[in-house]
Amino acid sequence: MNDVPFGFRSADDPDDNQPEKSGSGSGGSGGPGPNDPFGALFGMFGGGGPGAPGGPGGSPDLGAMFQQLGQMLSWSGGPVNWNLANQAAREVVSAAGDRSVSGTDRRDVDDAFRLADTWLDDATTFPSTGGAPRTWSRAEWVEGTQAAWKDLVEPLAARVSEAMSKSLPPEVAQAAGPLIGMMQQVGVSMWGAQVGQSIGRLAGEVVGSADVGVPLAAGHPALLPANVRAFGEGLGVEPRDVTLYLALREAAYVRLYGHAPWLRAHIVALVEEYARNVSVDTSAIEEKMREIDPQRPEALQEALEGGLFDVPTTPEQQAALDRLELALALVEGWVDDVVTQATADRLPSAPALRETVRRRRASGGPAEQTFATLVGLQLRPRKLREAADFWAAVREARGTDGRDAVWAHPDLMPSADDLADPAAFLVTDEWDMSGLDDTPAPPEDENGGSPS
Repeated sequence: MNDVPFGFRSADDPDDNQPEKSGSGSGGSGGPGPNDPFGALFGMFGGGGPGAPGGPGGSPDLGAMFQQLGQMLSWSGGPVNWNLANQAAREVVSAAGDRSVSGTDRRDVDDAFRLADTWLDDATTFPSTGGAPRTWSRAEWVEGTQAAWKDLVEPLAARVSEAMSKSLPPEVAQAAGPLIGMMQQVGVSMWGAQVGQSIGRLAGEVVGSADVGVPLAAGHPALLPANVRAFGEGLGVEPRDVTLYLALREAAYVRLYGHAPWLRAHIVALVEEYARNVSVDTSAIEEKMREIDPQRPEALQEALEGGLFDVPTTPEQQAALDRLELALALVEGWVDDVVTQATADRLPSAPALRETVRRRRASGGPAEQTFATLVGLQLRPRKLREAADFWAAVREARGTDGRDAVWAHPDLMPSADDLADPAAFLVTDEWDMSGLDDTPAPPEDENGGSPS
């Protein structure tokens, strides 16, 4: 079942009526879970456990509370308060432990990317983009990827904010007046706190910038040495080989997105399409909001936990998710095939490392889980393996040039049926590129948005 946005639950979720287990959230020991934005938000005001400032038995830090409140209400940069998101992410990283990157780490990563570029030149027609590699700590990863997260998160946040505004009873909206703006700012901050928590947890386990299928470092390959070491623990593989293999994957992602300029816009357009088709029963929300006691600040949190937003997956939404899943599977499959060719007869440990990456994907690794929480998508390992087999079949039939030429235009991309039957895709005639634009852009629908 696909995950749904923050604060929402699928109306089709069979577990909705199951009692929530204490401490079962992924936020750590007793911490707010991934769907507890209020826990994350209120925790930033100094609220903690017994005896902590602002917590039960402790004294509230009024100065910090007012400072945070000012930050919440002064934000005007869109549907997500990225200042709070960055702060929340850094707090998660700090609590989990982070250390600065050493000079030795930087040299090892630079050497790995230099060798990776040499090997990739023999495995793909896409040349290096020339982006200088990044060697990041976890906190540096948070800072360096924030701009890219905006494209993936804000479409959904904007749609949810719009739905919440429409759900407010008219008489309440008229009486509230200026308070409506304050409520919207709280929602913006709620998103910021939740997004920050998720990104902070992800920073503890990703090995580079492309774990979600989209490079997040603006054209620069990146590795996190601490997480690379954790990835290689227990594998019986030389640390240098682990770093090189992961550098190959990172560099391959960056090359693909650099030489298929339409691809990133295509992924973002599908995320926007998914967000546009989120269906919210505003009448049901309105009825539930009438029952909230404004004298009890915790009432809204209780309403959220009790299913204030029950969101069925619409057919349009599912179609967008299927297309997004296919696009990301094709990207991952291409990277898998390119790296397999680059390491053939060169890196004896590559098959074991490849299988480790695949198992990480199959078990629902942190990257997939976070992306599912943010966007509502879970990559199916079956599609990833089918995609890798598809690109291998195309390469065997048409060579490296023919495989990479498929990325020249979105109209050439294979369908889900093609993944299941590569032979049918391969019997088509060579493509006529003359009628295709050099820089294609998705057409607009009647509302000026991207196509459905």
